[in-house]
Amino acid sequence: MSKRKVVLIPGDGIGPNITTAVKKVVAASGAEIDWVERKAGLAALEEGPDVLPESTIESIKEHRVALKGPCTTPIGEGFTSVNVQLRKELDLYSAIRPVRNLKGVETRFTDVDLVIIRENTEGLYSGVENTVSPGVVMSMKVATEKACTRIAEKAFKYARMRGRKKVTVFHKANIMKLTDGLFIRKSREVSEKYSDIEYEEIIVDAGCMKLVQNPTQFDVLLLENLYGDLMSDLCAGLVGGLGVVPGSNIGDNRAVFEAVHGSAPDIAGKNIANPLALLMSCVMMLNYLADNEGEKHYTECATSIKNAYSKAVEQGATTRDLGGDLGTQEFADAIIERF
Repeated sequence: MSKRKVVLIPGDGIGPNITTAVKKVVAASGAEIDWVERKAGLAALEEGPDVLPESTIESIKEHRVALKGPCTTPIGEGFTSVNVQLRKELDLYSAIRPVRNLKGVETRFTDVDLVIIRENTEGLYSGVENTVSPGVVMSMKVATEKACTRIAEKAFKYARMRGRKKVTVFHKANIMKLTDGLFIRKSREVSEKYSDIEYEEIIVDAGCMKLVQNPTQFDVLLLENLYGDLMSDLCAGLVGGLGVVPGSNIGDNRAVFEAVHGSAPDIAGKNIANPLALLMSCVMMLNYLADNEGEKHYTECATSIKNAYSKAVEQGATTRDLGGDLGTQEFADAIIERF
């Protein structure tokens, strides 16, 4: 088979270092990937006026799939977040983040295995804000039938494809009767087409309590934008933090897979950063290519990588943040040795 072109955005800080490690592991797995490197964040500003150059956007539109390292957006200089721009420009309306325990990463909970599916384009993050009068500002929460329906469809399709049994919607429709009311109404309508999947609704504050009491009671969580943002990081904390969970932003025909942690400029270039989150995101990417393009070869490579990094972590062959003593590239080598 010919190599599949995929856009690669190394990012800033530790981004280039962990990207190199991930490329090494992917190549060793046998995955036929031809990386097309593009820039975003501070790396892009070094060569032009934008944190997300048009050439990067056009390249993702052309190749439809990208893997992105952590990017830095300068604060207080008028730049829109790289992630926000990507979601809007490419209509990446669903953020999908699997959250699972890894053997070898000690946490308060065991057997956590859930997926956050977050609506990416509306809610309070729509950016509709104005000054009502001096000293009074207002932010508008936006919900549309189209967006509420398509994210519900995405959640139930994902659940069926991955053999999941239940979709739980977190909401505050008891207070926000119109916006959250529309969200759960459309979720209910979509759920009726998926009789094989259990459907559940929980008020978000009660849902937070239930999550920290016993996260294993949940399977797929469906949330509007703000709740999804909060719950994504909360759930990552249940299994060890942002360094051990993957991330993705997916639309109808384009997808960007990313490490959701920061660029950690204080340890950039020191070969001590943990590449696991980006590697896990790459595994998601390979499975996405298999599901959407029928290339089962990618599923085999994704499984090989997942089994190998799971074994490495379980055996303590990890970077310092996970209790080991390996550098970034040495961790990649340890994974490769376990294929």
